[in-house]
Formats: sequence, C-alpha cells, structure tokens
Amino acid sequence: MPNRWAGVTIDCLDVEKVAGFWSVLLDRAPGPALPGWVYLGDRGDALPRLVFQPVAEPKRGKVRLHLDVAVDDIAEGIAQVVALGGRFTGERHDYDEGVVVVMADPEDHEFCLTQYF
Repeated sequence: MPNRWAGVTIDCLDVEKVAGFWSVLLDRAPGPALPGWVYLGDRGDALPRLVFQPVAEPKRGKVRLHLDVAVDDIAEGIAQVVALGGRFTGERHDYDEGVVVVMADPEDHEFCLTQYF
C-alpha cells in the first residue's frame, strides 16, 4: 500500500493570525477548510497542505517536529519573519553547506530558516 504525504497540522490559539503569517511567508493561499480552521493549499497540491487547527490551550515546551524553510538570503529571511510578527530565537548554526537559524512564528512555534551555499 503506497502512503502519501498529506500535510502538517499546527495547533493554534489564533488560527487566522498564525495561518496568515505562514501564508505570506510561504506564498501559499488558503484553500477549502472546515469552519474555524485554515488550510494552506489543497489535498491534491504538489506541496503538503498546512492545516491550522484551533485549540484552547497554549503551546508548552519545545515543539518536537518543525518545518525547515529555505531562503536565498538568511538576513532577509530573518527580517521578513520579524516583520510578519515572528521572532529570531538567537540560535544560529553555520555549516559548510549553509546556515540554519531557529525562528518562531507569532504563537512561538519554532521552525528553521536555511540558506544553502
């Protein structure tokens, strides 16, 4: 039985705010969704759909799964995330193949910006 990548679901207190951040950052328009939820993309898209699910409790602790977002310029990527309401955590890793910085979205979900050389 072949399995397929369908999407990633992110729990949010403010679904519209967090989905809006990711929509602009990844240039992905919202698609059809359940009431109160936001989906970026459709089931048949080449890229996995991002699903923003409303929850009542805030995030606690470090997220054990995160997204990596490739950018052409790490400084511009950091500036864009901050302008959209996210933040730079201060964590940066420099490798021979590129740079990775740990960022957080408006509800503090961590993710990495990566610039490959």
